[in-house]
Amino acid sequence: MNRVQALTLASSVAGAVVVALDGTVLTVAQPALRRDLDASYAQVQWTSTGYLVAVASLLVFAGRLGDLPRGPTRRSAPLGHRRMFAAGMLGFGATSAGIAVAPGISWVIALRVAQGVCGAMLQPATLGMLRSAFPPDRLGMPLAVRTSAIGVAAAAGPVLGGALVAGPGWRAVFLLNVVPAPVFALLALALPGRGPDPAVRLDLPGALLLALALGCAVRALVAVAEPGGAGADTVPVVLVGAAAAVLLVRHERRAADPLLPPDVIGSAVVGSAVAVLVAASATLSGTLFVLTYVLQDTLGLDPFQSALRSLPLAVLMVLAAPLAPVLLRRLGARRTTVAAMAALALGVLLLARASGTVALCGGFAVLGAGFGTVLVAATHVVVRESAVASAGVAGGLQQTAMNIGPALGVAAATALRGSDGGPGLPLAVLASVATAGALTARALPGRVHARPGEAERERERGGEEEEEEEARAGAGAV
Repeated sequence: MNRVQALTLASSVAGAVVVALDGTVLTVAQPALRRDLDASYAQVQWTSTGYLVAVASLLVFAGRLGDLPRGPTRRSAPLGHRRMFAAGMLGFGATSAGIAVAPGISWVIALRVAQGVCGAMLQPATLGMLRSAFPPDRLGMPLAVRTSAIGVAAAAGPVLGGALVAGPGWRAVFLLNVVPAPVFALLALALPGRGPDPAVRLDLPGALLLALALGCAVRALVAVAEPGGAGADTVPVVLVGAAAAVLLVRHERRAADPLLPPDVIGSAVVGSAVAVLVAASATLSGTLFVLTYVLQDTLGLDPFQSALRSLPLAVLMVLAAPLAPVLLRRLGARRTTVAAMAALALGVLLLARASGTVALCGGFAVLGAGFGTVLVAATHVVVRESAVASAGVAGGLQQTAMNIGPALGVAAATALRGSDGGPGLPLAVLASVATAGALTARALPGRVHARPGEAERERERGGEEEEEEEARAGAGAV
């Protein structure tokens, strides 16, 4: 790994950790935030919903902006993944600082929506930068490092957030990102960028239609999971989203430069990998939602005791991620992902019957091992199978799947749990979702081999970029 690749990996990991940590600490801070700002439960819910709608709506569009060889207008400079990442990180840090000093709940909600926009800018870029810096046959390791870091952030977030809320207060939670964000933004800007690709125009109508369709879908799913379920006001949201989706399909078929490139959206392999990510994240989030009530309401555990029993999930997710590249080389994406999705389904079934500490820890461990492996393997397929010129869109699709899946899983768990009040039915359905994901994974490729000459060409390009960086550094020193 050369210096440019190491710095690119550090920036990508930092961006993923900042977003993952923010989501976990917010959950811990919300009760104190509600009391301090005298907010209603519905208003506090919108601090999460507003962010989720904004980020899910714009991920693919932001990824496409990073792919363009020039800016949104004819005279503007190209944005690129580095600039998109830097802008997103700076905005994420600035909005975090704003939330820390917000005078009221309306300010918090507005800043969370703005933070979602910034999150949409930086998340596809974290994968786009990796795709540009590493040859296809060496993507497994950086993706594994990124996944392990996300697992660490998910495990540390509740503990760190709880300590800050109990000490300085909930506002301190949002100061965690204020220093790392500008540091890694500037680091990304110092990295060399790739050369220009053939001219492609920005498909603005397609971007607007996709944002509307995804935003409505997420809002409808979130409404199902809210207390009381989806009301009559959700129907227009669903209709508008469906209409936008139909218009998007018609528009993309006719567009000269579609927002969703045919080499990405038309690939059965990429589509299967994205579907697997949706199934895996839906299974995980839905299961955790159901188990929260089982641990605290049925078994009578307090939040801290519940967190200790679920800790093996994060530990095994961190440990499984580095093993995934080895499995990909030896078994291929198909066998690795099928086995991991089967482990995910097994973990859900084990948790459905567990009540003792050992059984619960074992179920969470299997769940974490399966999810950590799936996340690396399926993401590897999405990023590797996409051309460098479409890396941002591929990253946007992967991140969209990781946002739609949890919303879908929680919505399904909420609806099914309300039917009889018990965990049996929702957990059985979620295990079936994981099984369906395993069947879908059969469409993924076998053992991954570099395309003839592709790895060599990309290594040469990486070497040229590093030489250019060294030359610029030398010129600056002179």
